[in-house]
Amino acid sequence: MEKRRLGKTEYMSSIITFGSAALWEVSQAEADAAIELAIEHGVNHFDVAPSYGKAEMRLGPWMQKHHKKVFLACKTTERGKTGAWESIKRSLELLKTDYFDLFQFHGVNDLETLNVVLGPMGALEAVLEAKRQGLVRHIGITGHRPFVQIEALNHFDFDTILFPVNRVLATQRNDFNDFLPLLEIARQKDVGTIGIKAITKRPWEAAMRMYRTWYEPFVEQEEIDKSLWYTLSQGITTAAMPADLHLWPLVIDAAERFRVLDTREQEEAISEVKQYKPIFPNV
Repeated sequence: MEKRRLGKTEYMSSIITFGSAALWEVSQAEADAAIELAIEHGVNHFDVAPSYGKAEMRLGPWMQKHHKKVFLACKTTERGKTGAWESIKRSLELLKTDYFDLFQFHGVNDLETLNVVLGPMGALEAVLEAKRQGLVRHIGITGHRPFVQIEALNHFDFDTILFPVNRVLATQRNDFNDFLPLLEIARQKDVGTIGIKAITKRPWEAAMRMYRTWYEPFVEQEEIDKSLWYTLSQGITTAAMPADLHLWPLVIDAAERFRVLDTREQEEAISEVKQYKPIFPNV
């Protein structure tokens, strides 16, 4: 599988990331099988968060033995220094490791929250202390509002950013969801870029949901190919796999056959999905 440099971290990440939200409610046996599948196909970037159900607990036994084989990224939704410090220690314990390759402020979607995280007694102070102690190697931020992350990059030298990049969003760009300006600033600052929601189709419309994703995904191989290839053709480092293990073989297959779409192919990929409602409207 192709690997790309994760910005100034210098790590060469696989172009798809092990998205641990898919381990939310699975058994240990299912989690072990998912890890084995990912490793077998060259996935070397793992992303997890305390808010992903049982994910940290399921990853722990493997990380205890094999962490050095992969890049482990964790997150926190805590905004204050004390809560963030406790979150770091708790996640280290559950994941059975003594450091994170990347630690991210999770779901920072408005400027008020960003100011709290970066301000006096904010979560950043805890993460910087953890970095001084060798518990954290790199610092990142995640969210669904690119303009917030642009502001974050203007105030702190983050190593990575994580945000939605998909072709349905590209059909209705606005000030709240346009990822292109953020990508350009990330390139200028040599920030690693992690895309999410690559195979998102639209918000769920049916009462019965066939997949564990909180959005309706594309599920046919051709649709997944075009969606993932569009996302990876934007120059991001890596794209997180969806939160349902049933979709992983299709996504892995698409990643192993990835080729950069030219301008015409990207325009076609976008035009084919104009009828769908983006999951992140201008609210």
